Amino acid sequence: MPFRSEATQLRMTKAGKEEGFHRAYEEALGRVRSGLGAHLPLYIGEEEVRTGSEVGRVSPVDGRLVLAHLQTADGRHVDMAVAAAQEAFAGWSSLDYRKRVATMLRAADMMATRKFELAALMTLDNGKTRSEAVGDVDEAIDYLRYYSEEMVRNRGYTRNIRGVYPGERVKGVLRPLGVWGILAPFNFPLAITVGMTVGALVTGNTAVLKPASDSPLPAVEFYRTMREAGLPAGVLNLVTGSGKSVGRPLVEHPGVAGIAFTGSFAVGSRAYLDFSRSGPRPFISEMGGKNAAIVTGKADLTKAAEGVAKGAFGYGGQKCSATSRAIVFREVKEEFTEELVRRASKLKLGDPARRDTFLGPVINEAAYAKYAGAVEEARRDGRILLGGRRATEGDMRHGFYVEPTIVDGLPTGHRVTVEELFVPFLSVTEADGLEEAVGLANGVEYGLTAAIFSEDPGEVEYFFEHIQAGVAYVNRSVGATTGAMVGVQPFVGWKHSGSTGKGAGSWYYLPQFMREQARSTYG
Repeated sequence: MPFRSEATQLRMTKAGKEEGFHRAYEEALGRVRSGLGAHLPLYIGEEEVRTGSEVGRVSPVDGRLVLAHLQTADGRHVDMAVAAAQEAFAGWSSLDYRKRVATMLRAADMMATRKFELAALMTLDNGKTRSEAVGDVDEAIDYLRYYSEEMVRNRGYTRNIRGVYPGERVKGVLRPLGVWGILAPFNFPLAITVGMTVGALVTGNTAVLKPASDSPLPAVEFYRTMREAGLPAGVLNLVTGSGKSVGRPLVEHPGVAGIAFTGSFAVGSRAYLDFSRSGPRPFISEMGGKNAAIVTGKADLTKAAEGVAKGAFGYGGQKCSATSRAIVFREVKEEFTEELVRRASKLKLGDPARRDTFLGPVINEAAYAKYAGAVEEARRDGRILLGGRRATEGDMRHGFYVEPTIVDGLPTGHRVTVEELFVPFLSVTEADGLEEAVGLANGVEYGLTAAIFSEDPGEVEYFFEHIQAGVAYVNRSVGATTGAMVGVQPFVGWKHSGSTGKGAGSWYYLPQFMREQARSTYG
């Protein structure tokens, strides 16, 4: 059956089952809450490993809520996990690709039946609203199915090649490399985690997965699902701990053949250099963005304001693709900004488990400190049009809740207009024309996503031809620069946003986990 996006909420709403969507989530949330507090092991080979040191995972939604207790691993456990993955490699890599695909598809079906429980757990673990959380689970399922379909479509990446000499028979194959280290982010703890991991596994590699310390629980459920789906012991190993105690030893391990990383440019670039020090090895990374939405004088300003508000403040701006800059033509800036502020002021901040909440908390105290620092600079150097405060009303005082913030009047090149902040903070800049606007959009070190709002085909064409971003959108009201779909919009970063120029959810993605071999026989 051809790949089709899961898109649960969209499909249920179209089918007149919107109330069923909300009821399923709320029932799942109750079940998840009743099962909190477990003491979770590391998963290495056949073993459930206890390190003798645990840390409680506290919810960003409510700091009084301990979700689980996780093991604190170190380099010794990374050594154990890599050894287990090396031992499993021969059997897994030699398995017919169709059997590997069958395991991935079974896991996808299992996740589909448990999606509301996984989404509810994610809400508590990283603060996503129900819509964002179910969407994250959907994307994880999509990766399992899409990459499986790509393996089948490409016949396991094997093809016969016409020879030149008499009796020459040539076959081109892509072969797995070995053990991959998977370094996952907090903001998409299933979608991105699953996408990177399945990229390694379905192509015949084995893996050691380090989930983000700030949202590890969905990764644990993913591991359990994969084993239940029939993944052999040691093919996937899960080790929890900090970047220093687990991430660095994994990057520096001589037994690791490749790294798949999603996170900040600062961390990713250091890891890339460290990993490459001993010689060339693949490092697949997505490292953030500072994404701009251009609003021209020929834009539908209502559509533009809606798209920018949703793109900037969905999941509190904690997306690599978040709209963090609006670059607006001077003649419509006042009208657009008024509409933007009006719409953004109506976005509901609060407990993400509630139905009417649009954005929940930022992930931790460090994120709040970054937000507070940006607000302080904006007050000093520009004008805050909306927000700029920590929200402490009611139960929000127990979490990291901050208001969506819009700032105007910052000078070109100001720090908060060029550095990725990963908080709900949007700067508005004016431009006198499209060439200047595109120049401003391109004038940062990142190149992940970008958008334009214009009803003029000529402006749209100029934008596509000159924008320096891997994902470009036109008139996207559901989120100006956000919402790439697996198999539809490959999620690829240019410049400092990525290391390979190939995007997740793309037909070019899987070959990065393999190396090519030409097999020639004669006679």
